[in-house]
Order: sequence, then structure tokens, then C-alpha cells
Amino acid sequence: MLLREHEDGKVQGRHRDHLAVVYVRQSSRQQMLDHGESTRLQYGLVERAVALGWPASRVMVIDEDLGRSAANAAERPGVARLVTEITMGHVGLVLGLEMSRPARAGHDWHQLVELCSLSGALLADADGVYDPN
Repeated sequence: MLLREHEDGKVQGRHRDHLAVVYVRQSSRQQMLDHGESTRLQYGLVERAVALGWPASRVMVIDEDLGRSAANAAERPGVARLVTEITMGHVGLVLGLEMSRPARAGHDWHQLVELCSLSGALLADADGVYDPN
């Protein structure tokens, strides 16, 4: 865990009372073959969630969008599942390799940030934890 995350108190018990969700995506099957390290790093975010205080049993991995283009959000069931889990108040932390991965269009990104803000969920990547509020 980054020291400043602990000192800033961003991750609190109320966040850990909910799931940590790791969103995993590669744009195409070919990218999955050519850039396997990216996929491994994304799955490795489970350990990041554990380091931030979530038990492994409370970390959900959403990887239904592996090999799917981000051109059309309607064709990405993983994003729909992520939005549903956040909206239902099940999520305390959303992790991604780069937090822009779930939402490649500005509108989708702003929706994700707004939903996290309304539900009290944090966003995180390898570099830090972000409170959308």
C-alpha cells in the first residue's frame, strides 16, 4: 500500500464493507496474444485490493470484456455489470490498470466517476487511490 493512501485515510472501513471490483479488458483477441503482460497486470490488481485491506474473497473480477472493442459500450457486458454493481451500492473500490479502461468515451468516464461519487466508491489504479468526491 502506498503510504500516502494510508495517511490520507481515503480507504476506510465503510469502503471495505463493500466489494473491491477489478475491471479487466483488452480491446481484441490479438492484443490479448500480443500483450499478455497487460492482462497479467490487470489480474494482478486483485493483490492491490488485498494490500488495501480487502479479503481476497471480497474482490470481484469483471473480465467479460476481454477481447472486446471499446467502440460501443452497449457491446461490453463487463461495463454494464460494473455499473450495475456500483448502482446497487455493492462496490467500495473500483480498480483498473488505467482508470480510463472501463470508459473510453468521455461520457462513459464521467458517468463512472459520477456513479462512484454518488455511491461513495473509490477508484484506484497502480499509482494511487482516488476519491471522486
